[in-house]
Amino acid sequence: MEKLLSLNFSIFVMIAVGFLIRKIRLVGKEAERVITDMVLYVILPCNIFVSFLGKTEGTSGADFVMVFLVSIVVQMLAMLYGKAAFPGEHPDRRISLCYAMICSNAGFLGNAVTEGVFGAAGMQLTSLYLIPQRIMMWTSGLALYSGKTDRKSTLIKVATHPCVIACILGLLVMVSGLTVPPFLVTPIQSIGRCNTPLTMIMIGMILSEIDLRNLVDKSIVLFTLHRLILMPAAVYLMCRLIGASHLVTGVSVLLAAMPAGATTTMMASKYNRDPQFATKLVIFTTLCSIPAIFVWSLILS
Repeated sequence: MEKLLSLNFSIFVMIAVGFLIRKIRLVGKEAERVITDMVLYVILPCNIFVSFLGKTEGTSGADFVMVFLVSIVVQMLAMLYGKAAFPGEHPDRRISLCYAMICSNAGFLGNAVTEGVFGAAGMQLTSLYLIPQRIMMWTSGLALYSGKTDRKSTLIKVATHPCVIACILGLLVMVSGLTVPPFLVTPIQSIGRCNTPLTMIMIGMILSEIDLRNLVDKSIVLFTLHRLILMPAAVYLMCRLIGASHLVTGVSVLLAAMPAGATTTMMASKYNRDPQFATKLVIFTTLCSIPAIFVWSLILS
């Protein structure tokens, strides 16, 4: 309990820092985008790679296989769930609701949360869990907005994503027993340690753009209930039924309880599918995810 309270208080402080520096215009929108790209394409891959170095207590080969299979099932469930849960919505809104159910913010916020709760073992399993989601993002997710998908392009995007490359290299090092020279490990490790603070600061920047007068929407509130409560509850039940380990269950449930991914706004804007609604969807679920993650962490502990 003490560890969880300390972790959540630290998260709150870091989010507050991001909120403040964006509110007082210490950094602008362009700087926000640069920091986001730096985290996704440099800092997070370093963090993922380092998590595979050395021995990690509590993980096994069965855990790696299990978390990957659970992720595949969750993605299939999310796709069907999204199509069935929002009947009667305007087509443009329904597309964003379905997409956000498939593509959560697990690849950005999720890594920092699972690492904070479960340590390096959580980061290892998270990096594998996210591979099916990245595939779905560029197949079914893209097809929702564009009406079509390019399998070759999807394969290239997934295979060349820095986080996927870092995961594969880390697995190879762990399985082969190779020793990475200290002069390489030290800088990679130092860069990777920036992941959690910068991620939380970015969340604070996003939340600083909230306009409470126009934020609350019945459809968005309903989606938040599905995304942050019902979906992770279903994943929790599934993991218990199949006998998944405590670590696999914890990582899977926390990642299922992530808010709508920021790419929802980008895709809606690119294809002119009510980007204002998509933006409110991302911001509101991100705001509500902070207490939701704390509650799920307590339940899982």
